[in-house]
Amino acid sequence: MTTGDLVNIHPTELKFPFELKKQSSCSLQISNKTSTQVVAFKVKTTNPRKYCVRPNTGVVLPGDSCNVTVTMQAQKEAPLDMQCKDKFLVQSVIVSDATTSKDVIAEMFNKEPGRVIEDFKLRVVYIPANPPSPVPEGSEEGNSPRTDFPASQFDDHVSRTLEETNEKSSEAWSMIHKLTEEKACAVQQSQKLRQELEMLRRESSKKQSGGGHSLVLMLLVGLLGCVIGYILNVRT
Repeated sequence: MTTGDLVNIHPTELKFPFELKKQSSCSLQISNKTSTQVVAFKVKTTNPRKYCVRPNTGVVLPGDSCNVTVTMQAQKEAPLDMQCKDKFLVQSVIVSDATTSKDVIAEMFNKEPGRVIEDFKLRVVYIPANPPSPVPEGSEEGNSPRTDFPASQFDDHVSRTLEETNEKSSEAWSMIHKLTEEKACAVQQSQKLRQELEMLRRESSKKQSGGGHSLVLMLLVGLLGCVIGYILNVRT
C-alpha cells in the first residue's frame, strides 16, 4: 500500500496476467484518509492507447474508497523477458464538498501556490496467465512420456490390459484345443467306418443275396460321405 496525507493507494504495482491476443484487467483502490475533506483523483498512464482506465477521474468522500479498473488491450507480441516500462500516475487533491465526479477537470491538478497535490507512481508488472507445470525430477525434456492421468492410474490401466489380453489368449487356446480334439475324434470315426465298409464290400462280393446287404451298403456309403464332408469342413 502507498500512503500519503490524503489517500491510500492499493496495490503499489499493477499486475496484469499476460496472454497474447487477450485482454487482461486489474483493480486499483483509492481510499480517502481524511475525516472531513472531499478528495478528487485522476489516473494517468504513459501509454494511454494501450490501457483503458474506468473511472480515470472521480471524487472520494471522507473515509470512503473508490475502485478503479485498469484494462490492458490485447497484445500481439510479448515484451522481452516479460518486462514492461509502462507507468501509471495517480494524483489527488482536496476539493470543495459540493464537487462531484462530473465536476473534476484537468485544471484541478495543476500545481499552484496554496494547492496541495499528491502524486503516486505505479509500475506495471506482467505475470504469466498459464504458468508451466514443473518438470518431474530425473526426467529430460522431450524424453518424458506424456499421460493424461497419474502414474498410479497408468500402472493400473496397463495391468488391466495385460490381464484382459491373457484371458482372451487363454480362451483362444482353449477353443483351438477343443477343435483339435474334435477333429481327431472325427478322423478316427471315419477310419473305423471305412474299415467296416471294406469288410461289407468283401462279404457282399462273396454273397449274392444282394437286396438286404446292398441297402445296408448304400446307407453306410452315404453316412461315410457325410462324415468325410464334416472332417473337411473342420480342417478348413
